[in-house]
Amino acid sequence: MVQATVHNVIKKEGESEEVGNQPTDHTQQIVWQTSTVTQQERFGLNGHKSCVLWLTGLSGSGKSTIAFAVERALLAQKIRSYVLDGDNIRHGLNKNLGFSKEDRQENIRRVAEVAKLFVDAGLMTIVSFISPYEEDRQMARMLFADQVFYEIYIKCPLEVCEQRDPKGLYKKARTGEISQFTGISAPYEPPVNPDFILETAHCSIEEAVEAILVLVKKQGEI
Repeated sequence: MVQATVHNVIKKEGESEEVGNQPTDHTQQIVWQTSTVTQQERFGLNGHKSCVLWLTGLSGSGKSTIAFAVERALLAQKIRSYVLDGDNIRHGLNKNLGFSKEDRQENIRRVAEVAKLFVDAGLMTIVSFISPYEEDRQMARMLFADQVFYEIYIKCPLEVCEQRDPKGLYKKARTGEISQFTGISAPYEPPVNPDFILETAHCSIEEAVEAILVLVKKQGEI
């Protein structure tokens, strides 16, 4: 089932020793340097606008599969896009972060800042992160106050995700091999008012991709 709940779009996963997200006064001495190339000029060069498709949901719900399938479909239409995947980002930029609530928050803060740069560069940016906390997702949305941000809830019952268990993580979480695992030993807060809902227990990958493409086309992004 594909459930659309589009509202007015704002134009808008061990412990780490150091998170590095403590507030500082450094930015008071730093001035933002504005490019002489405007976003509209980048849009003109690309032939399309840019936005964020923020996919949130439990592990095994289908986020990454859908994200990369959407990227492939956009490429076929000659639309520049890129997937920021939660596991991939933890191999590099966020490799020093664990899964405490504080580290998860920093995880989302960092990827939101990266996504903002990608959108400014003119890319359709697909973020595939569990992003379990409503507060963090709203922080990400507010960061895009002058851009277009779609929160897409990849909704799937926990029992279905656990049956799929493509990475064997739920099994390890149930036996205690993995701690702080979302849905088992750590919370997941479903979106309060997402822009779009995909119920992946009842739709195919192809149907999910088509629904997302229809969404962005309807809103005039492509």
